Amino acid sequence: MSSGQAHSPAFVALIPGRLAATRLPRKPLADLAGVPMIVRVARQARASGATRVAIATDAHEIEAVAHAHHIEAVMTRADHPTGTDRLAEAVVILGLEDDAIVVNVQGDEPLIPPSMIAAVAQRLAGSPDCVMATAAHAIDAADDYLNPNVVKVVCDRGGRALYFSRAPLPFDRDALAGFPRADVAAGWQAPVLGFAPLRHIGIYAYRVAFLRRYASLARSPLESIESLEQLRVLWHGERIAVELWPEAPPAGVDTPEDLDRVRALLATGHAPD
Repeated sequence: MSSGQAHSPAFVALIPGRLAATRLPRKPLADLAGVPMIVRVARQARASGATRVAIATDAHEIEAVAHAHHIEAVMTRADHPTGTDRLAEAVVILGLEDDAIVVNVQGDEPLIPPSMIAAVAQRLAGSPDCVMATAAHAIDAADDYLNPNVVKVVCDRGGRALYFSRAPLPFDRDALAGFPRADVAAGWQAPVLGFAPLRHIGIYAYRVAFLRRYASLARSPLESIESLEQLRVLWHGERIAVELWPEAPPAGVDTPEDLDRVRALLATGHAPD
């Protein structure tokens, strides 16, 4: 792991927010101990040492909530297919310089560690051959390794992403003989290859010049097959640096059950800093 925010470069934290979530409608405005979720995310981003924090949204209601809590917000188009495309518009509105670093902090991560935000920005700043940086942690459970909802990443020796997938990667031919039988993972232990497989964490840092260009890049077949937008970057020959994190970060909020879990943590004072 990097040294974190103590030596972090200057960076801007941008938080995409929209109301049209299917599993949890109006999710960014969900109440978390008296504070809207997206405001809690912005406060975590501020604690990371970001020089500027802004919410990029297509909803005037989110904009109003941000302003009520003294958080910068910019209005973007409603037709963006991904949060990355939304941020590509936002950096133009904000007038950010091409060499600036922007961290995309997901609006449904109210417990994200501020130090992780800073570390991903630092990883990109220290990787001049990369246009993006992200994070990952070691997988130590067979269920996670085999779960298609857990995105895996494999890296080269320099810590740059080679591929992201929902499949169990890297695939241990001997340990997983007979895959996909239900009992095939009974004897699986991490690390099985001399190192543990890596679970991708959905946080991204970008150089603004690339973020401006991202929206014009054609979607890749791999991106469509895996439903992973970061594969567009690799498809077009660009590099993504991967920051290794020592443990899984607190889970985000996708469902009503997730919302109840975070509310319970906040109510008991057990939410991580």
